[in-house]
Amino acid sequence: MLKQVATTEKRTKIRKINVVVIGASGYVGAELIGLLLQHDHVALQHLLVSENSVSCGKTFNELHPRWQGICELPLHSFSQDWFDSFIVCAKEKLDAVFFATPHEFSANWAQAFVEAGVKVFDLSGGFRLKNAADYPQYYGFEHADVNTLAKAQYGLAEWQAQEIANADLIAVPGCYPTASLLSLKPITRNNLHIKNSLIVVNGISGVTGAGRKASLATNFNEVSLTPYNILQHRHQPEISQEAQAEVIFNPHLAPYKRGLLATVTLQLNNDVTTAQVEQAYVNAYQEQPLIRLTPNWPKIDNVAYTPFADLHWQYDQQKHTLVVSCAIDNLLKGAASQAVQCLNISLGLPSAYSLLSQQVLNSKCGESA
Repeated sequence: MLKQVATTEKRTKIRKINVVVIGASGYVGAELIGLLLQHDHVALQHLLVSENSVSCGKTFNELHPRWQGICELPLHSFSQDWFDSFIVCAKEKLDAVFFATPHEFSANWAQAFVEAGVKVFDLSGGFRLKNAADYPQYYGFEHADVNTLAKAQYGLAEWQAQEIANADLIAVPGCYPTASLLSLKPITRNNLHIKNSLIVVNGISGVTGAGRKASLATNFNEVSLTPYNILQHRHQPEISQEAQAEVIFNPHLAPYKRGLLATVTLQLNNDVTTAQVEQAYVNAYQEQPLIRLTPNWPKIDNVAYTPFADLHWQYDQQKHTLVVSCAIDNLLKGAASQAVQCLNISLGLPSAYSLLSQQVLNSKCGESA
């Protein structure tokens, strides 16, 4: 477990934690590295790619020119030899590793890092589902480590801070589940919905959600707004698991780069009032600086390139029907910035630390400057 850092008043001498990122060549890995570079409690030690990656040997800024003049760390290939040299026999201890990797890689390697005393933040789906039997159906592989799977902690930052702080392996939620669960949990946690009733989640994501690897299906010139993987998408069991309610998830791919919108429709109990719905959302998010309860339906443009989640709801009390929409940046709140939130929680910092300016953070959290 990471050692908690000093409080705000005692941060004159900062002990930086040593961190590596595995999966530095992809979209999520690049966003994550950018966020870690601006975090004053983090010292990036190594950036790693897969053993046979064509990116090996390049510098980070060469692969991602956005970071020209900011980060020129080389990209090393991950291997057993690297692990033995820099984890097992390292002179200076590594504190945390971030996996922005294929799901199978995380499933195979997470426990080795945990046993070496390294906290794992996994941005893949390798540990999101608690039922190992779901992996062949939804991810296409048998899980390599069911014992570690049982110990992994799901990391929805606004809802599971205490559990995140005490865990050695954090499964950072998927992008669609993040937006869906932020919409659903104030209702399901308070048992305002009709049990076993139909809950429908319609999600729309930009093409970066499919990753950086070239594919005709996600080529920008080929993409039109279209549903895909209906009734079989891997995020459906994840949303159901964490909402503790069965959902139908309908994902759609849209012809834009980044951003994600989830709209949830569900039936509430006959005696639930608009005031109760309002109170459920206010109680859940009034002290969460990255969740914005907006007066109008959210827009992708308002959250793209930010760590925010914008959320709006409307309740038809006569029909007992609630519709909730949540917009996020799929690469940030849906992946990289939520991983940083989990890191902050582990360090005893406010979850939005380094993601917002300290002045804004203090104002939003009600702290004195």
